[in-house]
Amino acid sequence: MERSVETSLVPCGKDKYISKSDLLSHLKTYNLYYEGQNLQLRHREEEEELIVEGLLNIFWGLRRPIRLQMQDDNERIRPPPSSTSWHSGCNLVSQCQVAKPATVPDIQITDTDSEEPPCAEEEDVKPSQDDTPQLMRTRSDVGVRRRGNLRTPGEQRRIKRHRFSINGHFYNHKTSVFTPAYGSITNVRINSTMSTPQVLKLLLNKFKIENSPDEFALYLVHTSGEKRKLKDTDYPLIARILQGPCEQVSKVFLMDKDQVEEITYDVAQYIKFEMPVLNSFIQKLKEEEDREINKLMMRYTSLRIFIEQRLHDMASCPATM
Repeated sequence: MERSVETSLVPCGKDKYISKSDLLSHLKTYNLYYEGQNLQLRHREEEEELIVEGLLNIFWGLRRPIRLQMQDDNERIRPPPSSTSWHSGCNLVSQCQVAKPATVPDIQITDTDSEEPPCAEEEDVKPSQDDTPQLMRTRSDVGVRRRGNLRTPGEQRRIKRHRFSINGHFYNHKTSVFTPAYGSITNVRINSTMSTPQVLKLLLNKFKIENSPDEFALYLVHTSGEKRKLKDTDYPLIARILQGPCEQVSKVFLMDKDQVEEITYDVAQYIKFEMPVLNSFIQKLKEEEDREINKLMMRYTSLRIFIEQRLHDMASCPATM
């Protein structure tokens, strides 16, 4: 009997459990919200243990730069998976190849010094210029931002191997430092048995980030302003399911551990108020505090008077006897 009760519960943190039926109910709502998308979650049972797996969206909320692992010149750098992409501006060699026409066009050059006006026959011929070869239209080199002197093709190929874009931010092997745009999104494939440190380590390994996982933390951020840090014993995927699928209500953020302060729900209710409104709240609380202090003072003053009177009566009783 105890065995059946244990298998019907799913751990969602230290000394915290949820029934399997409740979790499946939340999971059904979650998958209905993401119907037809790759964010739907799958579940299975292994040795009577319910395991949920799938993609978890994580938003970048870092304020400090992070370091990426250095790459060897002879090692080919592959583009980061899913949410990252190569920057098209770095593909200089391929653009140059496209810009070269297959054959050299035969372009006729006319003398511009001639003052004879064009005849009517020449005007009739102008509309039929499709027969003449034309240059292929390509992207201008102005779109490529260059600094310093012009680089040789060899330098351009070396820079192309060592620079790519992560969420729109360039990474160069000479600095190996970048800061993701705040609020940009990425994702990682996890399951419900992975704790917060395991998810952090998996995310950092995905982007080959050199920083230690101990420098970061995962936070549940609500639109109300509430910020709750996921503990090391929490399971981020289960926490996401229990919070609901809508990311307009709550999001999972990757943030610096020592630079973010948790905000409770009670405090978050007052964050968005203006200062005059907050000052009026403080004044009301002070008035209520003063009333409670006066009540306590009156109560204990009357009690003190009663005790003193009783002691006086007891002291006068032996004298009369």
